[in-house]
Amino acid sequence: MSPVIEVEGLRKHYGQVRAVEDVSFDVHQGEIFGLIGPNGAGKTTTLECVEGLRVPDAGRIHLFGLDPVRDAGALQMRVGVQLQESHLQKRITVREAVDLWASLYRQTLDGAHLLEQLGLHEKRNAWFMTLSGGQKQRLFIALALIHDPEVVFLDELTTGLDPQARRTIWELVRGIRSRGKTVVLTTHLMEEAERLCDRVAIVDNGRVVDIGTPAALVARHCPERLVAVTTDDKRAPALLTACRSVARVDTASGTLLVHGSGEGVLDDVLECLSTNRVHVTGVQSQASTLEDVFLRLTGHSVRN
Repeated sequence: MSPVIEVEGLRKHYGQVRAVEDVSFDVHQGEIFGLIGPNGAGKTTTLECVEGLRVPDAGRIHLFGLDPVRDAGALQMRVGVQLQESHLQKRITVREAVDLWASLYRQTLDGAHLLEQLGLHEKRNAWFMTLSGGQKQRLFIALALIHDPEVVFLDELTTGLDPQARRTIWELVRGIRSRGKTVVLTTHLMEEAERLCDRVAIVDNGRVVDIGTPAALVARHCPERLVAVTTDDKRAPALLTACRSVARVDTASGTLLVHGSGEGVLDDVLECLSTNRVHVTGVQSQASTLEDVFLRLTGHSVRN
């Protein structure tokens, strides 16, 4: 099956600033695809070029085989967009905004049900200017979804949301995918990317550093595993160091930090402790995450 979105050699400069230098990726139908990277890496510019909001300096972009700038009219019914920064009239109500957006399309979802899903039912008669930042964000997500698009672009979709609201949005995004829709999102939250995305592209300095599933990226770049062992047995450091999958053993505040690689580290540690009858009061295993990959590849803090 041909990709829903094809981006090849995308480039966008603003004067001397190279916002996007050479970005290529494909997105397949029914996939949640994420663009992650430090601030200023080129994520939003890339997304805006794919959405047809900016004209790239070079490269090729196809949505359903169409050019997002030249064929914007043909794509309006098939694409939904939630921008990183948006505004509405101060005194338009939530319900009026949804009804206005719905009037622009031939076929729409139930606006009242969508507001209820997003936790905005009680705010349906509130003016836009009275909404909190998180409530405004949820309203813009509702406007992006009102016409039930085939592809949804979400730029920093959970910025300003509390943890409960964030998880509500995650479930909504998964629900979009379960209906066969495609989602492309940017996020600075590594937990969000790891939990939501089928694949992610890590972008830095306007280029794609690597692309793959979160699990594949972790296995490729950060295969290390850490096992914390709490024990008073003086033999433990030497015994654990001799394990075949253990690279080194450090001591921190009375706890042995066992570093190794591969999924067999924990099994090897437990077997060693059991075989040698080492008494332990605690064992905790910690695998690398997408955040570890992000930091290793970009060298940036995720909140930079």
